[in-house]
Amino acid sequence: MLNLTLIFVVSSLCLLMLSRCLLAAWQWKRVKQAGGMLPILKGGLRIDANQIAVIAGIPAVLAPWIGHIPLAVAITGWWFLLTWMLLVLMEVSTPQFIHEYDTRPNRLYVEYLQHPQEVFGMLWKGYKAVIFGAVAMLGLFAWIGYLLFIEARADAGMTWWLRPLISVAAAIITFLAIRGTLGHRPINPSTVAYCGDSMLNTLPLNSLYNVIYAIYSMKNERSAEDVYGKITPAEMNAIVRQCATLEEGPAEIPTLHWQEPTSKRKRPLNVVMIVQESLGAQYVSNLGGANLTPCLDELAKTAWNFTRAYATGTRSVRGLEAVVAGFPPTVSDAALRLSGAQSHFFTMAQVLKQHGYRSSFVYGGESHFDNMKSFFLGNGFDDLYDAPTFKDPAFVGTWGASDEDMFNKVHALLSATAGQPTFTLAFSVSNHSPWEYPSGRIDPDGDPATVENTVRYADWAMGQFFDQAKQSDYWDNTLFLIVADHDSRVGGASLVPLRHFHIPALILGADVSARRDDRLISQIDLPTTLLSLMGLRCEHPMIGHDLTRNGGGRAMMQYGENYGYLKGDELIVLEPHRDASQYRYQAPANYTPMPLNAELAREALAHAIWPSWVYQNQAYTLPHLHLKI
Repeated sequence: MLNLTLIFVVSSLCLLMLSRCLLAAWQWKRVKQAGGMLPILKGGLRIDANQIAVIAGIPAVLAPWIGHIPLAVAITGWWFLLTWMLLVLMEVSTPQFIHEYDTRPNRLYVEYLQHPQEVFGMLWKGYKAVIFGAVAMLGLFAWIGYLLFIEARADAGMTWWLRPLISVAAAIITFLAIRGTLGHRPINPSTVAYCGDSMLNTLPLNSLYNVIYAIYSMKNERSAEDVYGKITPAEMNAIVRQCATLEEGPAEIPTLHWQEPTSKRKRPLNVVMIVQESLGAQYVSNLGGANLTPCLDELAKTAWNFTRAYATGTRSVRGLEAVVAGFPPTVSDAALRLSGAQSHFFTMAQVLKQHGYRSSFVYGGESHFDNMKSFFLGNGFDDLYDAPTFKDPAFVGTWGASDEDMFNKVHALLSATAGQPTFTLAFSVSNHSPWEYPSGRIDPDGDPATVENTVRYADWAMGQFFDQAKQSDYWDNTLFLIVADHDSRVGGASLVPLRHFHIPALILGADVSARRDDRLISQIDLPTTLLSLMGLRCEHPMIGHDLTRNGGGRAMMQYGENYGYLKGDELIVLEPHRDASQYRYQAPANYTPMPLNAELAREALAHAIWPSWVYQNQAYTLPHLHLKI
């Protein structure tokens, strides 16, 4: 069994190093710019030793005592084959995951497995060649693993006095390999991070380690201070209030305040939020991107067009929490997925309900995805319309009914509720891999199943809706917000790739006048601005700026474990268990290192910690919903 353990250790090290080298060769341009292979290989050896020691440590310690027993050898062989295949599966999955998310498999890998119908449907329709190639690789390595581990023979008997010596030596080596260091903190991903490219910092890891560490880290989702540093609640709340120009609120809800609208109206306006899936600025002509959104560009000419709006994250749930709840990003999961935010958590629907509004969520997919149904219905929304509620949809793809079906539903709802003040959240679905949409709507350029063509289709569907809306009875008393949830395939050789957080955001309808606004803004500034335009005097805990007054000038974003705080052209980056760093940012991708501004870094830290703190203390709510804890 000792020989079997050594075979597993050596073969696993070779497997993981081979995979790492192939990934580095694929990304060689970025690897070369960051300093070459040496830090990847050195860090990789430490991480692999940790991972393999976790798997093989107990067999190594027990081998001197039971390694000569055939049954023990057989059980160990099957254990090694199982874990070998798990290592292979994760490494085989890695290239496609990097292609999609610019990182090794992480907690998202596990989260998507909670939705097998949608995910496996997407994979089958869009990535058949990848699936068949992966299955072939798994078959090959299963055969190799069988030869290596299942057909191994038992060890020869060992001298009695040698057994404890080898066991103790194996235990010491296992302990050191798992700990990975003699320092205060045991090895973790930040130990082998070596450059400003977040994806490259995952190459020294192996994918099984990265996923297991992500799962382990989920238990710390409420401990942002453990990740970025300490700050007292009093100082944190003071900084956050000052940056939002708020007076001190009650102790149980520190940012609770009354917002006075700049627009005085006899009847507050209806509001429709249209959240466009994966529509980064890179696709929008009026924002300097590709000419793929003629309808949006035309609407921007008559709208309040925010040309420097930034998303708070890289996933839909992150964008939804920002625009629906005004909630800033955290190092933990988005509020939609947190168990403590499924009720008594502030949303626009919560505050509008107090003013007689009826709130609806319209989505072409399955609303249980990413826990949207539970979150919205538990936090003020009255009605939910998803794929099963759509009658005779024009097209249904992997992720649900097409955008035109979603917009048709929105138009029907708005037309049927003329006398009822309404808040409608409409979330598009078509612009998502595997790039499916009904034929005959656009003239596709090249292969129809591309992100560029689905952007064109999504833009066409939205244009059709606004052609109807402008002729409708509800147009004059309705505000429309069009905003992306995030960009598609966010990545790049920087700690926080800001160019991929740049998104379109514009407000139109009712009496909104055309205006090009070049202020730097965040998604969290949009709901507060809508409340002011609607003409509602209301009380809420949001810290976003009312852009009808002054404000703007800062944005915040979460990129994996890294937190970015952009104020003007100065970017503060917070990384786990590291000192903050500062850069001067010039769009689209120029970062110049700067001496750290301690005051600005403290401001960034306060905004990084605050969302976790108010979540933990149930302090992001309204007075009548507040629970004593």
